[in-house]
Amino acid sequence: MALSEAARTHHDELFGEHRSTLTQTDPEFVELFDNFAFDEIIAHDELPVTLRLQAILAALIAMQALGELRVMLGAALRVGVTPVEIKEIVYQAVPYVGIGRAYEALHLVNEVLTGAGVALPLAGQSTTTPATREAAGRSVQEEIFGDAIAAMYEASPRDQVHIQHHLSAHCFGDHYTRTGLDLATRELLTFAMLTALGGCEPQLTGHVAGNAAVGNGRARLLEVLTQLLPYVGYPRTLNAIGCINKVLPEDTGSADEPDPH
Repeated sequence: MALSEAARTHHDELFGEHRSTLTQTDPEFVELFDNFAFDEIIAHDELPVTLRLQAILAALIAMQALGELRVMLGAALRVGVTPVEIKEIVYQAVPYVGIGRAYEALHLVNEVLTGAGVALPLAGQSTTTPATREAAGRSVQEEIFGDAIAAMYEASPRDQVHIQHHLSAHCFGDHYTRTGLDLATRELLTFAMLTALGGCEPQLTGHVAGNAAVGNGRARLLEVLTQLLPYVGYPRTLNAIGCINKVLPEDTGSADEPDPH
């Protein structure tokens, strides 16, 4: 198989001696994909390898791509993504993709971790209680999105405001306040999940601004998108680039008002 030297080196870094069965049935395809994903794409990579793998895992969970998720979980463990970090990625996916997509991913993660000799359950990472979760979540929302949160509450019709409370308490209070991943990483993973889901451009635009607020600027977001391209495809990648260009035009660090749903 005519893999480039760079593709072979990066493939071995992630997968060791593992070779896909597709090398026997679809060798031409494997050559095309591996040279693209593990040479051309990684040539643009400025991300730490662990962060690159975390973003890929987040995207695969969002897409319910369980076969590829299994393969990339092994790669993530191999390059140093910790079991706690992996579990936190799955947990954080639930508010964004729903338990319908995350359920099988969670069981797959447990299977892979157990097979790697990791004792489950892992140590808890929660920092809130039922009494503190909403206030803590609202505080995180305001740290990321500023005055837009109060504006969302004020603009919400009375029969919908409970959704805003759920966002504060559940999405942000139950998840963003957990240890195991820092805030900037969580926002970046949310960006990866929303990109992979597709059709979430209003929320994606809001989280571009949110990422900028926690230090993930235009360059970092484009780095992540480049690494996700082989896994999510061009349409979702181009839609996400449109959201970045809307909020963070080239050569500026400013952000328009976010829509942080």
